[in-house]
Amino acid sequence: MNLAGLTLQPLVPLWALALLVLPLLGLAVWQAVVAGRPGPDGAPRPCAPRAAWLRRAGAVVLLGIIGLAPSVASTDRDTSVANVDMFFVVDRTGSMAAEDYGPEGGQERLDGVRHDIASLTEAIPGARYSIISFDSQASRQLPLTTDARAITSWADTFHREITRYSQGSLTDRPLDELRSALQGSAEQHPANVRLVFFLTDGEQTAEGEPRSFAELAPLVDGGAVLGYGTAEGGRMKEYDPDVDPEDAEYIIDWSQPSQDGEPVEALSVLDEESLTALADQLGVPYVHRQEPSETASLVAGVDPQQVAADGRRDVTAYRPVVWPFALALVALLGLEAWFWSRSASRSLVRPTTSRPSAVRTADRVEVRR
Repeated sequence: MNLAGLTLQPLVPLWALALLVLPLLGLAVWQAVVAGRPGPDGAPRPCAPRAAWLRRAGAVVLLGIIGLAPSVASTDRDTSVANVDMFFVVDRTGSMAAEDYGPEGGQERLDGVRHDIASLTEAIPGARYSIISFDSQASRQLPLTTDARAITSWADTFHREITRYSQGSLTDRPLDELRSALQGSAEQHPANVRLVFFLTDGEQTAEGEPRSFAELAPLVDGGAVLGYGTAEGGRMKEYDPDVDPEDAEYIIDWSQPSQDGEPVEALSVLDEESLTALADQLGVPYVHRQEPSETASLVAGVDPQQVAADGRRDVTAYRPVVWPFALALVALLGLEAWFWSRSASRSLVRPTTSRPSAVRTADRVEVRR
């Protein structure tokens, strides 16, 4: 064993270990010294008591060494985490349920969102992921996490806003939440690469002018604005968690005059002008997503292997090497138990051997009388 390669990893605080070991060790050593001194008549004392106290002192020393837990350190490279922070900003307004996505143009836009979140998460394994969603208000659904399954589970199960609570849509609603998330990432991990993927149709139906995201551009290293929908638009069903989706009715546009006495179904139209402006503000490209397809090109400028290499960190593990000291302690305790049992057996035998002489003495006294 290379003792020079050992390091101490105490099992208990050093003060507690010292409080236990030092008094016991001092007592054992002092008793061993006393037992080694000559008797009152100058004759040497028996060596057995001194040897016993030396054994006990050795046991205390071994106990202290075990408490210090000498260990062998091993250092490895941890490449399980890449230094990439990915932020998904997801539009959950009613227009994202428009049925103009996919090869046949009959799927909801949210189907594309689900696919792209899962695909992008897979494209950068080992990153930290976060989801910010917005409808009538914005909220951080998941803080930064390395649990990719949590991200894909959210993507598989999330719903759009309830129709009767809708207050229209504005693309700037997640601005404050995204700013807070990016600033937190920059403060805690300034060397990390920050990617923002903004998934929306860009539609603006609420009153007011959306604020600019340009102030966040210095905090964004890459990503994309992903647009869903078509210029022709698509119909949207109402959403109520208490109603079966198959039975839900299409949203009516009451601002349009009815045709032949029938209400006109509302259409949601992709707003590429808004999406392009948003992409320019963030300093990322705009990509129109019309059907499920590869997303590797969206992160082509980010090499996962290189990012993982940059994010490597040394992880040191300690393997305690206490078994030799534990074996020695067991041997000393076994020896101590053996000597104790011998001493105890002798003390039990001694009174029985002296009893007959006492009886004979009593008989002599009786005869003399």
